[in-house]
Amino acid sequence: MATKVAVIMGGASFERNFSLKSGALVSEALEKCGYEVLPLDADAHLVDTLRAEKPDVAFVCLHGAGGEDGAVPALLEFLKIPYVGSRPASCRAAWNKADMPFIVRQAWSKEESEVIWPPQIVLTASAFKDLGAAAALDMVPERLGGGVGFPLAVKPVHGGSAMGLSKVDSADQLGKALLGALGFDDSVIIQQWVDGVEVSVTVLSDADGEKTLPPVEISVIKGIYDTDARLDPERIEHFCPVRSESLAALGADPVAAREALERAALEVFTAYGCRDLARIDFIWDGHHVMVMGLKTFPGLTETSLVPMAIEAAGYAVEDVLAQLVEGALKRGN
Repeated sequence: MATKVAVIMGGASFERNFSLKSGALVSEALEKCGYEVLPLDADAHLVDTLRAEKPDVAFVCLHGAGGEDGAVPALLEFLKIPYVGSRPASCRAAWNKADMPFIVRQAWSKEESEVIWPPQIVLTASAFKDLGAAAALDMVPERLGGGVGFPLAVKPVHGGSAMGLSKVDSADQLGKALLGALGFDDSVIIQQWVDGVEVSVTVLSDADGEKTLPPVEISVIKGIYDTDARLDPERIEHFCPVRSESLAALGADPVAAREALERAALEVFTAYGCRDLARIDFIWDGHHVMVMGLKTFPGLTETSLVPMAIEAAGYAVEDVLAQLVEGALKRGN
């Protein structure tokens, strides 16, 4: 009798459409491997369906709230259903991008770590609504890097797919950018804008340990790497592995730079206690590995970065997904 895999996707987050595409790819891949696939939308009927269908294991393909905030993983543990992906505590920690400096530094000291991050300010919606924070926005450039000034990056504390991200080139753009980010979340991060090579590194783990896949370089042809760019193939080029000339163009030894990126990915993965699969996003500025985010349930669509890295490593996507399912089954709840 075939193993029954519940592929959980969709949900009600802003990233629903990305999630549905990931779920469709995972479902098709697992069916090719001989599994009985049960595609499920993460809606009000999810628990009833899981209890009735009794899947052997679940594969979580949720992006944004519901999956990456740990809600569905926690629910699966409650229902005693094994699943592919990081545990709820790791998801909750990664969901809050603002706390990354504290979590990574708890695990790795400055002396032993490859990772740094841009200076940042975190402000909540209530700080603006109830406490008058808008009156102090003129202080932002001074507080970030000793008055280096613009450009700045503004983004929601929670969420992914670059939703709510803005590049702010002048003071008169800051208020609009903050309102845009607060449309997706109740708190925002303001950071120094970092120019460099955008790179994502996928980490896979199993009983034998963790390994990195070839880093993916994201080259933006026009604008910034925001949500619209991710949906428009004419605005982005991907290179996997990252091109040596891109790393060398910034004055670095490309071999050493790639090794630093891969070590940094493992640092972040272990600092958060991730398991199975995660994607860590960086900017290499020619001198430092700047960590920008961690995706505990990364995109698995036909154009997503993780499948690119899997194929560049010489693996078939369906084989890797099947191995993750088998690992979850062996591990149990």
